[in-house]
Amino acid sequence: MFCCRVWWTFFVVLFYVLSPLPTLIARRYIENSGSSSTAAYEFAIFLTMGFVVSSFALPIVLARSPEHEPVIKWGACYLTLAGNVVVYATLLGFFMTFEAEDTDYNMW
Repeated sequence: MFCCRVWWTFFVVLFYVLSPLPTLIARRYIENSGSSSTAAYEFAIFLTMGFVVSSFALPIVLARSPEHEPVIKWGACYLTLAGNVVVYATLLGFFMTFEAEDTDYNMW
C-alpha cells in the first residue's frame, strides 16, 4: 500500500526556491540605490543561511520524530541531506560565476 509519508522530504524544495531570493533581491537593491551600505546585503545573507540550515534540519527532525514510528526513515534523511549538498553547491557555483564585474546577470 502506498503511504503518504514518502513525500514529506519534498518540503525541502520550498527551501531550495526561497534560499537564493534574499541575495538576489539585495544585490538588485544595492545596484539600483547606488549606496555602499551593505546592511541589506548582510541581512539577505542571514536570511539565506536560515533557509539553508532549515533545509538541512528538516529531514533530521522528521527522522527523529518523537512518535512510535518516525515520519521518514533514516535512509530518506541521508539521501535528502546528500541532495541538499548537491543543490547548494550548484547555487554557490551560480553566484560565484555571476559575481564577476564583467558578467551581466540582469536577466535573472
